[in-house]
Amino acid sequence: MLVECLLLVLGLALLVWSADRFVYGAAAIANNFGLPPMIIGLTIVALGSSAPEVMVSATAALEGKMNTAVGNVIGSNITNITLVLGITALLKPLIVSSSTLFRELPMVLVATAVAGWVLHDKHLGYQEGFVLLTLFVALMAYLIINSLRQRKGANVDPMIEEAESEVPNDVPTSKALLWLAVGMVVLPLSADLLVGSASEIARYFGMSDLVIGLTIIAIGTSLPELAACVAGVIKKEDDLVLGNIIGSNLFNILAVLAVPAFIAPGAIDANAAGRDFYVMMGVTVLLFIMAMGFGKSRKITRWEGGLLLSGFIGYQLLLFLA
Repeated sequence: MLVECLLLVLGLALLVWSADRFVYGAAAIANNFGLPPMIIGLTIVALGSSAPEVMVSATAALEGKMNTAVGNVIGSNITNITLVLGITALLKPLIVSSSTLFRELPMVLVATAVAGWVLHDKHLGYQEGFVLLTLFVALMAYLIINSLRQRKGANVDPMIEEAESEVPNDVPTSKALLWLAVGMVVLPLSADLLVGSASEIARYFGMSDLVIGLTIIAIGTSLPELAACVAGVIKKEDDLVLGNIIGSNLFNILAVLAVPAFIAPGAIDANAAGRDFYVMMGVTVLLFIMAMGFGKSRKITRWEGGLLLSGFIGYQLLLFLA
């Protein structure tokens, strides 16, 4: 079991590193070929935070572990809000000012409701995958068009400026191609290592495929968001912190959940469509209320961060004691 735990840590470390290298190479190549930095930042770089979830879900689906793939999506969204945002808000209260965030907050609520519709019949298939992918393409088109309009205005949203700043500059194409190739090779290998070792650990402790996706894998693939959010707090980029979480959750539902639907359509655990979906919906509504203000200043306070973190601990206890 010690070997499996070490392989799990190694797989996770390689997954996060290779996803970063893949995004770095792809963004640099796009920049070298003249694609506007804003579009690169809103697409390639933004999607990079969900690259580990995409690869893990694809690997799990290919191995016939549909519940692990679904659990990874639901668990990652719950972890992003309760653990990542909870810890971040405890470090520093987050002031919400970006107009982009006020448009995206209702979107994440709608996307979560769509996930409920997708999961309610306890089956994930091609039809649901097509709906999710269509909504994802529409979302990306909306974000790009809206950002282009703002770019022409006098006041540029700080979220857009931050997206542009994340694009690597002056990277030789040969170097970018090398990192892109390294990422493409190491990503699937590390995802396979992570899913395989996590499954062995789950069997040893008598955990289901769904629970292993909701816990170990979800927490592991959310670590890049935690690192990015802590860095954002240090730089006093409050909107970026919340933007990372909202963007990641939107991508997880609309893009990552579509992956197993196309690769290995089939039945899912009833708990995913019931207990776990309701928790994901509940914490998403809580995030919406906290961030929008509704009678108070638009910020997420330390006590609200503590409430979110307590929710994460309570949910983990629920999963392991159930």
